[in-house]
Amino acid sequence: MATTLELPVERKEKIGKTKPVAIVFGGAGGIGSAICKKLAEDGMRVVVGYNTAAANAEALVKSLAGDGHSAHKAPVTDTAALAKLAQDIAEDYGRCDAIVNCAGTTRFVKHADLASLDDELIDRILATNVRGAFATVRAFHSLLEKSPLPGGGVVVNLSSSAGNFAIGSNVMYCASKAALDNMTKALGRALAPRVRVVSVAPALVDTEFVKSLDKDWHDAQAASTPMGRLATPDEIAAAVAAVITTLTFTTGSILQVDGGRTLGV
Repeated sequence: MATTLELPVERKEKIGKTKPVAIVFGGAGGIGSAICKKLAEDGMRVVVGYNTAAANAEALVKSLAGDGHSAHKAPVTDTAALAKLAQDIAEDYGRCDAIVNCAGTTRFVKHADLASLDDELIDRILATNVRGAFATVRAFHSLLEKSPLPGGGVVVNLSSSAGNFAIGSNVMYCASKAALDNMTKALGRALAPRVRVVSVAPALVDTEFVKSLDKDWHDAQAASTPMGRLATPDEIAAAVAAVITTLTFTTGSILQVDGGRTLGV
């Protein structure tokens, strides 16, 4: 049974009178940090959620534009920890207007190599990429419902073109993103009209990690994209910000931000 978070009286009085609050799970990563920076530049107070990268998260908070930002340990596979985090956010901020599910995991395994896609990896991918995204929504639902943003509270799930076209780091990663997109549609229907849910689905994003991989492979990936290059983290961040601040009548949708990559599959 979902728990309804009761805001302290002094916090309730401030609802709608302070800057919006966004929590970015996986906020210290390459894409997550770009999202945090964009949302802060757009005037939101940003909570950088991290699992193990505490130092990176704290450094990111110090670099963000504006004030009111913070870093919190936020393991998406730990339901009890998420419930405690939601209570802490209610006490510290008095509101939560948007959550961004950017936490994810995978490992490169050739799709035909079934033996190397072991049970431990399968369970870790599904627990993080699918169950974790649902768990954050479950924990923050009652806060999101109270958001005074135009269009209501917002959940943005970082998906992938792999969920649609089944081309990605491994078979189960593709399946996890397909499940995430399906969940986006189901929750978009279930949580309307108070909370919107949207997937942002890039193809390969040119993070520092991706740039460090084999150059020939990297260049081949860029060449297979109609736009002739890979997406930048800033472009994904701009799409996430647009979902929260501009696309106020959009819910249950999958927003492809892939430079046309999937058109040629």
